[in-house]
Amino acid sequence: MTKPNIVFLDEYSISGCDTSSIEALGNYTGYEFTTPEQTIERCMEADIVIANKTIISREIIAALPKLKLICVAATGVNNIDIDAATERGIPVKNAIGYSTNAVAETTIAGALSLFRQIDYYDNFVKSGGWSNSGRQFHAGRRLHQLSGSKWGIIGLGNIGREVAKIATVMGCEVRYTSTSGVARQEEYAHAPFEELLGWADVISIHCPLTPATRNIIDAAAIEKMKPNAIVINVARGGVLDEVALAEALNEGVIAGAVIDVFEQEPTAATNPLLNLEDPYKIILSPHNAWAPMESIQNLIACIEDNIKNFYA
Repeated sequence: MTKPNIVFLDEYSISGCDTSSIEALGNYTGYEFTTPEQTIERCMEADIVIANKTIISREIIAALPKLKLICVAATGVNNIDIDAATERGIPVKNAIGYSTNAVAETTIAGALSLFRQIDYYDNFVKSGGWSNSGRQFHAGRRLHQLSGSKWGIIGLGNIGREVAKIATVMGCEVRYTSTSGVARQEEYAHAPFEELLGWADVISIHCPLTPATRNIIDAAAIEKMKPNAIVINVARGGVLDEVALAEALNEGVIAGAVIDVFEQEPTAATNPLLNLEDPYKIILSPHNAWAPMESIQNLIACIEDNIKNFYA
C-alpha cells in the first residue's frame, strides 16, 4: 500500500512532544502553526489532515480532492465542518478520554488555590511583605478548607465523574445536574440546575458547548449562587458569560472563579476578567488544563490508533 500523506497543521499544540509514531505511518509534514490562508495550500496533497484548533471549513474540505481522513488532536470537533466532511464520506476522528485526569486535576487544583488563596500568600511572601511584617503569621485573606464543602457539577461525563470522585475522597458532598435533561442512575445525587446553583459552594462546568448550554452561566444564574461560591470553567468558553462573571466578582455576588477556557482564544486584552478590582478572586489559564506531557502522549497515541484503524 502506498504510504498516505499526513499533514499536522498546528504542532505547537502538542508542546514539542515526540510525533515519531505518527510520522512512521506515512509521508509526514508538520507545521508549528497554520493560518486560514495557508490551510488549503498545505493540505492539497494530504490524505490525512491532523488539526487541533485549525479551522477545517466546508470551503477547505471542498478544495482538497485527496483528503480521506481528518484527525482532531483534541476531543472537541468544533473546528471541523462535520456536515461537509460527512457529505464527502470523510471520517472525522477525535481523541476521547486522553486528558480526563489532567482536566480533573486542574479543576481540583483551582478550587484549592482559591480556598487557600495560594496566589495571594505566595505573592505576600515573595514581595517581602512577610519579612517586613514583624509577625509570625499573616491573615490578610480568609482561608477555607475543601473538606466539608458542597460541590456541584454541571455535566457528569468522563471528566465530571472524575472530579466527583476526587472531590468525594477529599470530603466534599457532590451533586450534579445533567445538561441533557436526563437524570441517569449515578452514585451521586442529581439536582435540577437552579437548585444546584443555590446549593453548591463550588460549581464546576464539564459540559459540551451546544445551543442549550451556551451562556448557561449568565447573570441570572450567578445571582442564584451563594456569596461564598466559586465557579470553575474547564469546559468551553461559550458556556459562561464572561462580562456577567466579571461584574459579579467586582460586586461581591460570588467569591471567586477559575477560568481555563474563553469565548475568544486567545482572549482579548479588553476582557474584563483580566482587570478585576481584586485580581486574587480569579485564577486564569490559557486553555491548558488538558496539556500535561502525559496527556499529550495519550493524545498522540489516540491519533496513531485512529490512523491505523482507518487503514485496517
